[in-house]
Amino acid sequence: QVQLVESGGGSVQPGGSLRLSCAASGPAGNRNCLGWFRQSPGKEREGVATISTQADGIIEYAKSALGRFTISLEDNKNTVYLQMNNLKPEDTATYYCAAGRTVSPHVCRLFLDLGSRFNYWGQGTQVTVSS
Repeated sequence: QVQLVESGGGSVQPGGSLRLSCAASGPAGNRNCLGWFRQSPGKEREGVATISTQADGIIEYAKSALGRFTISLEDNKNTVYLQMNNLKPEDTATYYCAAGRTVSPHVCRLFLDLGSRFNYWGQGTQVTVSS
């Protein structure tokens, strides 16, 4: 069974930075696609970024994350990070780490818009951006 534990959320002022971490455990084959999602009250869950643990880590970002957020993997592929810079009030949300299995690293990119394809989810970590 795959388990995911997020950490690193908090409160920052606009323009600030945070780094989220997600420690993954369990069969590596069941978590070869990792992603970050977020959800704020009254809004649908939104994909932020995905990364494949295969093929040198193919990455996909949501438009809202491009140029500000960076997803990365630790060398052992057991931890995935989300570095968030130049945070804006609209980034306020609960952020979730997700893991799933894909037959191809390129398919992992498509999971950004298909959150339901992820089989495993963390408990979430709150990010609040406010002055």
